[in-house]
Amino acid sequence: MEIREAGVIGCGLMGSGIAQVVATAGIPTIVVEVSQELCDRGMASIDKQFDRLVQKGALKTEERAAIRSRIRPTTDRAQLANCDLVIEAVVESLEEKKKLWEALDPILPRRAILGSNTSSLSITEMMKYTSRPERFLGIHFMNPVPVMKLVEVVRTVATDREVFESAMQFIERIGKTPVRTSDRPGFIVNRLLIPYLLDAIRALEQGTGSIADLDRSMQLGCGHPMGPFTLADFIGLDTTYYIANILFEEFREPRFAPPGLLKRLVLAGWHGRKAGKGFYDYSDPGAPKAQEHIYQI
Repeated sequence: MEIREAGVIGCGLMGSGIAQVVATAGIPTIVVEVSQELCDRGMASIDKQFDRLVQKGALKTEERAAIRSRIRPTTDRAQLANCDLVIEAVVESLEEKKKLWEALDPILPRRAILGSNTSSLSITEMMKYTSRPERFLGIHFMNPVPVMKLVEVVRTVATDREVFESAMQFIERIGKTPVRTSDRPGFIVNRLLIPYLLDAIRALEQGTGSIADLDRSMQLGCGHPMGPFTLADFIGLDTTYYIANILFEEFREPRFAPPGLLKRLVLAGWHGRKAGKGFYDYSDPGAPKAQEHIYQI
């Protein structure tokens, strides 16, 4: 199935990034938000990304204008009525996503492929709120979307094979690398990543090493671009905690259980880079300082 026009629901961090890469691939893209203020904020973020690319010489001014013209922000969901593919990238709440898909179902064309960008929630649960579960699947982009190449394409027991293959081809068309997975908690990336981050926190609690030394060990010893604590702060400690709880609820294995230190940091509002504090203090964003005192008496 050819994707001639795409829709993106949500123009926050993930939604704006998805809209940017889809439009850059030459596909007209409608971006829907709940208010004009959020539309304007999302488009300002996209414009900032384009300006940076132009300054670096990675994008010509005329190319920028052409790509920008393919993005149509709106608060009217009815504008999605001709889309061949719609990707939802709203808040990570199953209830909110259910309500959204239930409202979109009568608006979208019957041919449309429906995709959720969720990183951890059940695709099967969401598909029940449409009248076409065979056309529903997960399309999980990595953050930041314009930079990260990987996209998880998530099939449910009901997803039509042709729909799944069309989604795979679409991801390749927009310059990303798709991987196939099924609707299980965490999919591939978080299923492997979250236990690694949790184990690093447990190692810290047990006195195996300091925050800085544990990070440095994984960077220099294993070639990781970020150590586990820097990465957890980047993802968001609240997000890490949330996904860990979903995984533990499903598998009931100790390795998926959130460590006490992670819970306490989340309760304190120290959610990582976005909050200014997490395992590191970001008072000086250019030189984050490891908060080694958080596990000491």
